Amino acid sequence: MLKFYNSLTRKKEEFAPLQDTVKMYSCGPTVYSYPHIGNMRAYLFMDNIRRTLKYNGYKIDGVMNITDVGHLTSDADEGEDKMLVASQKENKSPYEIAKYYTDIFMRDVKELNIDLPEHIVPATSVIEDIISFVQGLLDKGYAYITSKGVYFDISKFGGYGQLGNDINSKKAGARIEVDGEKRHPADFALWIKAPKEHIMQWASPWGMGYPGWHIECSTIGKKYLGEYIDIHTGGVDHKTIHHENEIAQSDCLEGHKVVRFWMHLEFLQIDGGKMSKSLHNVFTIEDLKNNGFTAEDFRFFYFNAHYSKQQNFTYDSLLSAHNSLKNFKNAVKEHKNGSFSLPKEREEGYRQEFLNAINDDLNMPIALAVCQKLLKEPKSKDVYNLIVKFNEILGLKLDEDDAIPEEIKSLAEKRWQAKQNKNYAEADRLRGELLSQGYTINDKKDGYDIVKN
Repeated sequence: MLKFYNSLTRKKEEFAPLQDTVKMYSCGPTVYSYPHIGNMRAYLFMDNIRRTLKYNGYKIDGVMNITDVGHLTSDADEGEDKMLVASQKENKSPYEIAKYYTDIFMRDVKELNIDLPEHIVPATSVIEDIISFVQGLLDKGYAYITSKGVYFDISKFGGYGQLGNDINSKKAGARIEVDGEKRHPADFALWIKAPKEHIMQWASPWGMGYPGWHIECSTIGKKYLGEYIDIHTGGVDHKTIHHENEIAQSDCLEGHKVVRFWMHLEFLQIDGGKMSKSLHNVFTIEDLKNNGFTAEDFRFFYFNAHYSKQQNFTYDSLLSAHNSLKNFKNAVKEHKNGSFSLPKEREEGYRQEFLNAINDDLNMPIALAVCQKLLKEPKSKDVYNLIVKFNEILGLKLDEDDAIPEEIKSLAEKRWQAKQNKNYAEADRLRGELLSQGYTINDKKDGYDIVKN
């Protein structure tokens, strides 16, 4: 029995899709800066769900948006568009910013071996669909027009607050500055009218403008998945504003509940506290690599906590994950040519234990413990084969060839010497050449590791 915790009902529920294929939507990145490891934990969570569904025999039709317009510096419709802020800071067009950071995001998810959704959709590719969605809400009386744009009227939706946003407990202006034209301070923008100098804007029935952030997910979900969605994922930071707004606009347009299961990931903490640029503790996958680790080390680190709990990142905890992963892989290899025949009843017991763990709301710490217990069995090809099966969930590089070609070793040594001689341009060039041939160099204090991608 597959069970997931549903944020909508606040309990674990048995999961089965409405149709043969699971319809799944995942909130994607806002591509205005480098994705950090907190962001990437959210996509490991998405990957974990997708792999578990496939392990249980389900097909998936999945979607993830790329926010390349409309996400203001506050989730509550305040400030400037994050894309424009980055554009001005880096002296590039918003489209150049979007492409650059989207490419980095895609590189990171590939290194983390994340199983990506079937559709990855930039917000700017569905502007006409967004306009149609907003017009539908206006036609049904759920939205109204002001001098600043089109707003959703939350008073028209009795179900607002299902995920925990109690707007009635907030005084007007406590969360956002009250706009005199807004009927309620929590009414949110569907379409924002743009001044002439605004770089990203499109023609609409309400004048030149651009979409609000919340509307893109509802629109993309409707376009690619239809009017019913089985699972919607995201971080807890999206829960009480972004996802509440999604529920309101989607359910009102369709006239029924659109999303059945809402699943939310808790925060990744850094050294016991929140990530903050002012504290200089916002780390990227590239930062981890520059400190001698791999993306796979971070993937293994993720498995050591349940997604619904905050996970604390330190370099010591990552080092522990690195060492555990190395030991795990070595133990798996020792079983590859083992002669012991694992009794069928024991093998079936491990299969069931592992399935019970992942099907109990993705309990990866328990699933990993089952693997560790299995690897303590006498050396057996049966154990190896079972771990390979379990690796459909783990997504680790268990069968990679350890032999590094001599020409790769030579290039790596040349790069190291260039770096020691402070010829950083040449060192970067050689690093790029190695990367193009499928190898990553992870520097250490006294040397380097060569890792096959």
